Amino acid sequence: MTDAPTPALVTLPSDHELVLKVIPMPADTNGNGDIFGGWVMAQVDLAGSVLPARYTQGRMATVAVNEFIFKHPVRVGDILSFCAKVTRIGRTSITVSVSVFAERYRSQGSYIKVTEATLTYVAIDDQGRPREIPKTIA
Repeated sequence: MTDAPTPALVTLPSDHELVLKVIPMPADTNGNGDIFGGWVMAQVDLAGSVLPARYTQGRMATVAVNEFIFKHPVRVGDILSFCAKVTRIGRTSITVSVSVFAERYRSQGSYIKVTEATLTYVAIDDQGRPREIPKTIA
């Protein structure tokens, strides 16, 4: 059996904004001892909503997960950095790219990309119906 290749070290992207940092804990693991993918997905959804909230200026909902790629496992004790970038603003929806980088517990300051995703959020009114996104940012 061969070992998996060592992931390439990268720097955080300058065209994205750091929107969330979190450390996964043992309660977040799956049966293999890695961090459960659903936990990572929930964190990505939270991180992805930060930038659209500036535009929607009110309620919004996740309407689509357009793409979600797990590149490497996330481990207990990793310091995860979630970086986001708005890629599209429509009349009622906003699409965001989220990249997740891990600093392994014993090699802080060195990053590997562990996950990337694209999500779309829609501005909604009090009845949950789509509404127009305001033209000015708060």
